[in-house]
Amino acid sequence: MTVAITVERIDAELPQTQCGKCGHDGCRPYAEAIVEGEAINRCPPGGEVTRDRLATLTGQPPLELIEPPQTPLLAVIREAECIGCTKCIQACPVDAILGAAKQMHTVIESECTGCELCVAPCPVDCIDLVEHPRWAAARNDAEQQRYLDWRADNGRRRYTARNARLARKAEEKRRKRERRAAAARSPVAPPTETCGPSAEIDVTALKAQRATLTARRKRVQRQLDKADEASRAALLERLAGFDAQLDTVERQLASASPDDGPTRDHQHIAVAAAEQAVRKARQELAHFQRQGNQEDVDRARDKIRAAERLITLANETPANRIEAGQSTANLSADSSGDDDGTTS
Repeated sequence: MTVAITVERIDAELPQTQCGKCGHDGCRPYAEAIVEGEAINRCPPGGEVTRDRLATLTGQPPLELIEPPQTPLLAVIREAECIGCTKCIQACPVDAILGAAKQMHTVIESECTGCELCVAPCPVDCIDLVEHPRWAAARNDAEQQRYLDWRADNGRRRYTARNARLARKAEEKRRKRERRAAAARSPVAPPTETCGPSAEIDVTALKAQRATLTARRKRVQRQLDKADEASRAALLERLAGFDAQLDTVERQLASASPDDGPTRDHQHIAVAAAEQAVRKARQELAHFQRQGNQEDVDRARDKIRAAERLITLANETPANRIEAGQSTANLSADSSGDDDGTTS
């Protein structure tokens, strides 16, 4: 008889409560251990009947059970006391508990194997164990055995399905971590140049990117502070990736700042000077109109139009901003030369 067949035969005799009282994570792991020589008297839910069947299959002596035989049980949650912590849901090996975080939980009676694993994690001790109603309703040994056979088949199927679900979830998390790590390692793509080497760098976009990278780095740092040794390496690698990206962004900002800052300053200065020239020319116009000197009135109006044109130029291209600044300086000099003649 091969090892695989022996494991299947032994697993078929176990009650499939998945309770772990045998010292293993479930009935099949216990069956595999029995194949390797584990004692056959470590299954209280199976009782003496299961022990005797295993003795026949393995040739081991029918030793006394490590605990008294256990009748089928059902977990019952006192729903009024449940705080919705989900710890029982996480502990159930056959997904027989329904509920959500901070919501009332309840046990699915037909699916519960009575493994007792949900009792210990409950922080408010609101779970009771009672005799399973279907076992209690059985009128003879044949009906009891039919229920035990059904419970074993159903428990094995649900235990297998839960393990497959958890494996898929773990794989999804692993792939997500790998994608995040790969994204953190990827260098920042340089800005696309559409006008040759002298193309302007989008400083606003770079600053937004720097803020985003800084926030992500802080989140990873907080995770690292609480992480165990197994996950520290991946988190450190992500931190290094963020540091590299931030360094690239800082270099790009540094290369853009020397030319960008003075340009903005020149624009503000030119606009302010042009606006001041407009105000001064309007004061002159009002004075000359009171004096009745038409020649001076026309000259003041020319100054107003020139100053308004300079405001428009100051808000356009960098080259025009420099021209506007020079013209504003000339206009201001002309205005200051007329101060003596505009005193009201």
